[in-house]
Amino acid sequence: MRVLKLNTPLNQIRGIGPAVTAKLNKLGLNTVNDILYHFPFRYEDFSHVSNIADLVPKEQSTIHGVIEDVSVRRAWHRRMFITEAQIADETGTIRAVWFNQPYIKNILIAGQMANFAGKVSESEEGELYLSNPTFEVLKNENQETKHTARLVPIYPETRGFTSKGIRAILNSLLQNIPRLYDWIPKDILEKNSLPDLKNALQKIHYPETLNEAFYARKRFAFEDLYLLQLFNLIQKLTLAEEKSPKIPTDIEWLKNEVLSKLPFELTDGQKKSLWEIIKDIGEEKPMNRLIQGDVGSGKTAVAAVAALIAAKAGLQTAIMAPTEVLAKQHYETFKKLFLPMDKKIQPQIGLVTASEAKIFYEKDVEADTKKTSLIQKVKKGEIPIIIGTHALISGTAKNAFSFHNLGILIIDEQHRFGVKQRAELTKNSKGITPHFLSMSATPIPRTLMLSVFGDLDISVISELPKGRQEITTQVVQKENTTDAYNFIKQKLNEGRQAFVVCPRIEPSEEEKTAPKKQLFQNIKKLELKSVKEEYEKLSKTVFKDYKVAMLHGQMKPAEKEKIMADFKANKINVLVSTTVIEVGVDIPNAVVMVIEGSERFGLAQLHQLRGRIGRGEHKSYCYLFTDSKNPETNARLKAIIEAKNGFELAEKDLEIRGPGQFIGEEQSGFSDFMMKSLQNIELVKSARESAALTLTRSRNLEKFPNLKERFDEFKIRLHLE
Repeated sequence: MRVLKLNTPLNQIRGIGPAVTAKLNKLGLNTVNDILYHFPFRYEDFSHVSNIADLVPKEQSTIHGVIEDVSVRRAWHRRMFITEAQIADETGTIRAVWFNQPYIKNILIAGQMANFAGKVSESEEGELYLSNPTFEVLKNENQETKHTARLVPIYPETRGFTSKGIRAILNSLLQNIPRLYDWIPKDILEKNSLPDLKNALQKIHYPETLNEAFYARKRFAFEDLYLLQLFNLIQKLTLAEEKSPKIPTDIEWLKNEVLSKLPFELTDGQKKSLWEIIKDIGEEKPMNRLIQGDVGSGKTAVAAVAALIAAKAGLQTAIMAPTEVLAKQHYETFKKLFLPMDKKIQPQIGLVTASEAKIFYEKDVEADTKKTSLIQKVKKGEIPIIIGTHALISGTAKNAFSFHNLGILIIDEQHRFGVKQRAELTKNSKGITPHFLSMSATPIPRTLMLSVFGDLDISVISELPKGRQEITTQVVQKENTTDAYNFIKQKLNEGRQAFVVCPRIEPSEEEKTAPKKQLFQNIKKLELKSVKEEYEKLSKTVFKDYKVAMLHGQMKPAEKEKIMADFKANKINVLVSTTVIEVGVDIPNAVVMVIEGSERFGLAQLHQLRGRIGRGEHKSYCYLFTDSKNPETNARLKAIIEAKNGFELAEKDLEIRGPGQFIGEEQSGFSDFMMKSLQNIELVKSARESAALTLTRSRNLEKFPNLKERFDEFKIRLHLE
């Protein structure tokens, strides 16, 4: 085989034909580099080589012997082929049996030496045999083995192409790849006890011991973490060199004219977060802060006060939300917070979404307007606070927002927006770098704070506002739903309302193989089917005497708005919905939340959904419906009842479901290894320390050309959502 390059397509390698190439492509493997980084997810330990006479039932073993006979027979009553081989060594003989693999008879030939590895089984008559063993024909006694008599890697596979085929290709490639230049600096490898790149590739695919495999896996887990920390620290250093408007705060004015006029007293967490923001925006260095708070903890109130401080200083604030529902919710919240204040203080507030644009002037004065008119007013600086969705950054050059003097940029549910969207808003502010504040009601575990959000300073609001009642939460098995429905009817008869949330239904295996765009559409169709079926059932049977409505993401904006307005006005008793109501919905009269198929949700998402109730004066109840009898599933659901707050749940969710639930595994651009390693706080810390050390030696990585090249590639595939 000729010396290969990492970007050599697999179909150009001798011995890999079109049929095999197609199967590898199905696994996402197109080049030499792809398959080298197709890592095992576990190892079979076939390193123990036994004599046939010493075999023990249920143990994994490898035997070395001579094939005496091979035969195939058809078991008609079971509709399968059974292949059998008789194997002998100097201590005895044993049978090997394979099911529905008749082709083996053409591979194994009487008189050949071979290894057979697998679990030793025992028949009802007490005879020992090997069931479906892995085998490897040997040319001589000293031949190095790939599939037996060692730790054997097991890979993600596809139909018709197993780990054995992948091992055969990798064994050949590892002997013919070019010299690999390690892009991680040598001192960083030594500091973290990590193998170099070529050694790590060899040991992850063909380790002699599990310890070798461990350090190879650690090396690859470290890679993206290290690059991510470099990215975060460079972002932070770059931002520190930029200038932002210095926004002063008149503390007496703040206490007497603003905070004292709010409809409620700020909690200690809100006060602390506000003070951290005041200190940040009081400097010329741009603020880059994340407010993390539980559902209903009052993050929006803190953001509103910050916007008011900026308005007093003659600067604008832009607030961007991921959905129309949430953007409108913020608009209404800002109005409510500012109404009790003196008219001299009340700023104009603009709202822009895909379906509408409006301006709030002062009490009882609000006007619908055209987007183009709103754009002009914002451009002239006449509107100090503008709230919107992607509509703030979308549109043509003539129909896009630019700001007269943007002082603060606030993004809600920050993990739903990418860096590109942030940059787009900043670009439209005449080159001035605004202070940046993001908010998230999704509790983020400590390891993710350090890594994914490592360039942000964190403010935490851990307590709920005074007067918020604890929500009674209960796991309900399917056979007990009648009692829950009867209780809900009781509450409806008292004039209260209820949510019923339907789960995301996983697509079939066939649908999962579709392209990503098609897969997304399949999932949306299944979600729609789920909510429609539940709506039909509840509206025609369980709640036939009540007004039931349906809400899902594929409805037109006007239709969704009408349903939400009717629900808020108590014209609808029960709202059957997808998770579109997860954030931004505030219906104080809704006191019941039913979550169908609750085992399909992450704990953090269940907590978010539960946060849609308990927002008024009435006692609220959350029912987690499930038909799962799995003890682990039910223990996980009970965690939401026992946890004191969303932060505890987030740590538990990270442990159970992995980081993909928080940052969007499909969107992140991170390797599978790094996604798993985000749970290892010590490795995250080591990567951060190593990145800081590297940057003290070369601020722009110019002294490390291989690292710089890899880092530039990493930035291209990094899409934090």
